[in-house]
Amino acid sequence: MSIPIVLDVDTGVDDALAVLFAVRHPGVDVLGISCVSGNAPLAQVVDNTLRILDVVDAPDLPVAAGAVRPLLEPPRAARQVHGRTGLGDLVLPPTRRRTTSTGAVELMRRLILDHPTPVTLVALAPQTNLALLLRTYPEVVGNLERIVFMGGSASVGNATAVAEFNVWHDPEAAAIVLDSNVPTYMYGLDVFNRVAVDREVAVALQHGDDPLGRVVGSLLGHRVVLSEDERARYTGLIGDAGAACSLVDPLALRTEVRPVRVELAGYGRGQTLVDLREPSRGESMVQAHPGEWTNVEVALEIDDERIARLFLDTLGLA
Repeated sequence: MSIPIVLDVDTGVDDALAVLFAVRHPGVDVLGISCVSGNAPLAQVVDNTLRILDVVDAPDLPVAAGAVRPLLEPPRAARQVHGRTGLGDLVLPPTRRRTTSTGAVELMRRLILDHPTPVTLVALAPQTNLALLLRTYPEVVGNLERIVFMGGSASVGNATAVAEFNVWHDPEAAAIVLDSNVPTYMYGLDVFNRVAVDREVAVALQHGDDPLGRVVGSLLGHRVVLSEDERARYTGLIGDAGAACSLVDPLALRTEVRPVRVELAGYGRGQTLVDLREPSRGESMVQAHPGEWTNVEVALEIDDERIARLFLDTLGLA
């Protein structure tokens, strides 16, 4: 039985890899895709998403445009990480695909409520669309299996010393999602930064005969520059695609249910505080935090080689 999902993306390099994986894997049923600003401005995110669907010869999936900015903050795309278009140096042919006439929130509502079984929301972007959905149509909670989100960290950040980009981009939205009473699964930087494809493999794909392989190789080969003083470097990270992989191979990760909260003020704004302390006095840590803390299944360790192999195998590139 395949897992019905709705993808929420801000399609940059790693979101593109995740879309390719999710559409191709037989154990995942992509019902539709909502787009939000983040790695690139919204119009670019939408265009990137539609073109990536062409690459994998996807069926005519509904794709909708969502929020152009965070709930409170001004727009702030991560262009220096994902390149001018959000897809690094990759230039894809124009697409004939079009977005739905309704926006992302309406699309997600319809897809979730109309499905005969509970749906998993897979958020690979700032969670603005999800927060608007949950506040506007709280009835969707009744047909949500869980929310799997790429975001947060139980250790260091990347947008700041303590905050991961997706949560930092719209911390109020992330806090709303955690407060929704939907079971949540956090695929954060602790595992995100582990799963990579060897440089030699990426180069071989990029210069090979397989059109899909050339796209994947180009995305993997995008060199990240975090500042003007830093030389571009190869990472080979599959990034958000790892969260999609966790749907079909959950045993490749070690998770713990831990109390989590999102900081909304001060330098720690956007940080996901994950309480990793050992319980004391016979009380579990998930019982010790009423109110502002939410019990979240947090991915803490990952079999990176196994997940990388799953990713390449699914795309027929191993």
